[in-house]
Amino acid sequence: MAGTSPAMTNFISAPRNGCRVAPWLVPTPPMKDKPKKPQKLKARLPRGLEDRGPVAIAATRAMVEKIREVFERYGFEPVETPAFEYTDALGKFLPDQDRPNEGVFSFQDDDEQWISLRYDLTAPLARYVAENFDTLPKPYRSYRFGYVFRNEKPGPGRFRQFMQFDADTVGSGSPAADAEMCMMAADTMEALGIPRGQYVVKVNNRKVLDGVMESIGIGGDANAGKRLTVLRAIDKLDRLGAEGVAALLGKGRKDESGDFTKGAELGESEIAEVVKFVEAGAGSDLAQRVEAALTAAALVPDQVRSLLTESEKASSKDAALSSEQIGSLFNYLYLFPGYAQPGATERRERWPDDRILHVRFSDDKYELRLDNFLTIEKLRRAGPKNATYQSGIEELEQIATLAESAGYGSGRVLIDPSVVRGLEYYTGPVYEVELLLDTKDEKGRPVRFGSVGGGGRYDGLVSRFRGEPVPATGFSIGVSRLQAALTLLGKLDTRPEFGPVVVTVFDRDRVADYQKMVALLRSAKIRAELYLGNPKNMGNQLKYADRRNSPCVIIQGSDEKARGEVQIKDLIEGAKAAAAIASNQEWRETRPAQFSCKEDEIVAKVREVLARHDVKWG
Repeated sequence: MAGTSPAMTNFISAPRNGCRVAPWLVPTPPMKDKPKKPQKLKARLPRGLEDRGPVAIAATRAMVEKIREVFERYGFEPVETPAFEYTDALGKFLPDQDRPNEGVFSFQDDDEQWISLRYDLTAPLARYVAENFDTLPKPYRSYRFGYVFRNEKPGPGRFRQFMQFDADTVGSGSPAADAEMCMMAADTMEALGIPRGQYVVKVNNRKVLDGVMESIGIGGDANAGKRLTVLRAIDKLDRLGAEGVAALLGKGRKDESGDFTKGAELGESEIAEVVKFVEAGAGSDLAQRVEAALTAAALVPDQVRSLLTESEKASSKDAALSSEQIGSLFNYLYLFPGYAQPGATERRERWPDDRILHVRFSDDKYELRLDNFLTIEKLRRAGPKNATYQSGIEELEQIATLAESAGYGSGRVLIDPSVVRGLEYYTGPVYEVELLLDTKDEKGRPVRFGSVGGGGRYDGLVSRFRGEPVPATGFSIGVSRLQAALTLLGKLDTRPEFGPVVVTVFDRDRVADYQKMVALLRSAKIRAELYLGNPKNMGNQLKYADRRNSPCVIIQGSDEKARGEVQIKDLIEGAKAAAAIASNQEWRETRPAQFSCKEDEIVAKVREVLARHDVKWG
């Protein structure tokens, strides 16, 4: 087939044997595929989660330690529960929970039991107490902290994993246990550096809310879902205002993204009754009228103080205004309905209590709040007369009395009927810690932090396991949210923590000698490490120490070894000196902040460097 054309090379004739046959087709061998480059896995973080570096971790550690100290001062002891619980032990308390894993992260175990990541620290505690009920002291007072997980739509500042720090008293139905939670919350805020006047612990009672809902015809088990929708609408008052809450109480509301939230479908008269109730507390009615009058008169804080009859009270950061003081203010301003005009000797009305308003002064403004007992009196008179509502009012009055007797007046612990708390298991008093100060984020935009913690009474949660009443109340701090707030406010040290003393490797044949130096420093409780990278370039070793924020490095070449010495380079002092040196040549000649010492003086000399710069770890 030497003369066969290239086009025919794929055809080979079969033996003829006297018959004419078609040629056979011989397939061309396939071309070899080019080897594919291995696909690189894309490094990516799931939505709603965050990585945390050493600065954030150190800040969390400092926060947790301060919270722990306050909680232990109140007599609470630590306990830990696992991150996983049986789903039925967590209960159906999250929004829109139509299937076992709605709102929580769940999986089915090999025994077909549903298991979920905890969504808070309270439900696991209820399981723990029920399981160990007979061996625990009652009341049982405990605290715990750790991460919780929510299977919810993430957004700015809204994470699927975040840290909480809880304290609970199980086995006491006394309002004193609830009052103590509120006082402890106030003390915790101050321990974290938030001064009085810049936070408030708001208190309400689910019984009061339930009583209102009974009065508009949505009591009983048949309306449990509708009541929960109403509660969650009220819970959004701070964010959406009365108009937004009214929409959620009615047909529903569409947010800025276009998502529609179905409402409770109450009638107009029912909506009006609920909105009137939640607006009955602090910041409304009398307080608003007083503040509007002072604003209209363009009075600054010092002028307001000068108008008050009790100068000692008026000079404080959080002063109580009596009815007499309000009278002197508005006799002066001619603006307050119900008070006498100039020249008159008596007012035309009296208030039921001498404690009317609290005025909170700051450098350039003042804010007025209703006194707790006046708020309670207003709620008692204006609200429904059913037993549920009146029982809730009585409990609020007991909490306010106990708190005030211990020095926690309405400037710190405030009765506020708009507080709801979103979880379904609360059965009595509920509380929420709110930061009142405004600040700006890194882009200069105004930020109001709002709630950074809360809790309440949950008398039914442990009872689900026991089949008998077990009263309980607790308080939870949102550590992650509060840390973000404290960072923006400059209350947390966000400077990088000092790294270890780095022992460099000048001669790779003498690694054992350098490791011995590291061991010596560590035995003296000094944080130290041996440089474990390529020791070829000393400059890279010093750059590494800089990136680790090391306070100093230790260098020993053959010359120093022969003299029994080491070189210690103070990196902190060196950075300051280098900023004042004009040229690299001058820096090489002067070698700022670098000195020699004997080998047996390493620990003492390193300690001198650390003390000079107040270097501390942990």
